[in-house]
Amino acid sequence: QVQLVESGGGLVQPGGSLRLSCAASGFTFSSDVMSWYRQAPGKERELVASITFTGSTNYADSMKGRFTISRDNVKNTVYLQMNSLKPEDTAVYYCRTTRMGIPYWGKGTLVTVSS
Repeated sequence: QVQLVESGGGLVQPGGSLRLSCAASGFTFSSDVMSWYRQAPGKERELVASITFTGSTNYADSMKGRFTISRDNVKNTVYLQMNSLKPEDTAVYYCRTTRMGIPYWGKGTLVTVSS
């Protein structure tokens, strides 16, 4: 059974940093593409970043240079380091993988950027 559990969200001031984690289980983590998405209040869910099993990364334009996705294939965990956070980064952040065409999502972790 695929399970994705996000953690690390919270309240942070503008300009601050947070590191999100997503612990994965129930599948061969090291061979799958892992992604972070986010959904802000009243908006559609959007891709933040993804990372392949070889470590190749892809970022949404608004996150380039501020966010870094990484993975630890021993710990079965994917991370999202977020720096220079802005109020518009406030959202629920979700971890996702896709297996045999079926997407699997975690329950999300809330990030609030506010002074």
